Amino acid sequence: MAFVASTTSTSAATGLGLGHRLADIGKDLVCAWRAHRVYRQTLLELQALSERELVDLGLKASELRTVALEAAYGKGC
Repeated sequence: MAFVASTTSTSAATGLGLGHRLADIGKDLVCAWRAHRVYRQTLLELQALSERELVDLGLKASELRTVALEAAYGKGC
């Protein structure tokens, strides 16, 4: 029985060169920037609400950041 060892790196084996990895990093940065924009916009809009409006929504002022984070990044954050 013969044994064959591969000496290629994982990035070469999957066809991901430096250009592809940089493109992926760029996409990740754009995604993170968009999520942060959603967070900031949501937080600003919630902070603009009166105390009465927050009560109507079932929110407290201390929960606004949490709600904005969930809106931008999901429950896993």
